[in-house]
Amino acid sequence: MADKVKIEMEYPVRSSPHMLYNFLSNPSGLAEWFCDDVESRGDRYIFKWGDTEEVAHLVRKRQDTFIQYKWDEDSSSNKFSFEFRIVVDDITLDATLVVTDYVDENDENEMRLLWNSQIHNLLHTIGA
Repeated sequence: MADKVKIEMEYPVRSSPHMLYNFLSNPSGLAEWFCDDVESRGDRYIFKWGDTEEVAHLVRKRQDTFIQYKWDEDSSSNKFSFEFRIVVDDITLDATLVVTDYVDENDENEMRLLWNSQIHNLLHTIGA
């Protein structure tokens, strides 16, 4: 299988990195904006959308900074399937959420639209 195309999207966030990180890493936080429900056991996360389930594993994380997940079905050579990174400007202390995803080239525009919608839900949920 060919490697996928890397896309990165940046979103300004008016929230503390700690609060934002909880919505990106905890099953209850993820279930509020990313999918219908999330179950986790250790580093294994089961994401549920209606009758559909997708399994991902937590690859790496750093508290309040980033978290990386890899879908079980992802056979690419990429170390992770998608990443949430929180970048804080040293001067203004403004936070930016950087979403990195690896997608099939034909799906790039659709995936950007999907992420924009998902992050809009996140920002609405946290009141940012």
